[in-house]
Amino acid sequence: MEPLFISASPTSPEIDFRFDQDTLSIKGESYPENAAAFYGPLIARVQAYLDGCNDASITVNVSLAYFNSSSTKMLFSFFDALNKAAVAGNQVRLNWYHDEDDDTILEFGQELQDDFDALDFHDHPVSN
Repeated sequence: MEPLFISASPTSPEIDFRFDQDTLSIKGESYPENAAAFYGPLIARVQAYLDGCNDASITVNVSLAYFNSSSTKMLFSFFDALNKAAVAGNQVRLNWYHDEDDDTILEFGQELQDDFDALDFHDHPVSN
């Protein structure tokens, strides 16, 4: 599957999905005007990729400084697809990067860890 790269905009994150390397990265801020329109096609591509995975070792890097509530819903769909892939026998490592002083992003990561327990969750506080 061809890699997918979308440069960050003022309201949407950088997307760097290197399917051939089993590495998916999201970085920046996420508050697009229409989160479903932005994330829907991305999640569809990820789902198509995951459907072809069998015993894969997938690394997911997420470094979001801010995301709004509509992005949260779409991110949950993204993580749900990854969790299902992990339940199906793939190894999915989620690296969660956040500012060490940002309790909101930290708590969201902890919630992900609780809700999607098949993911191999790794918290990475970053100092600025």
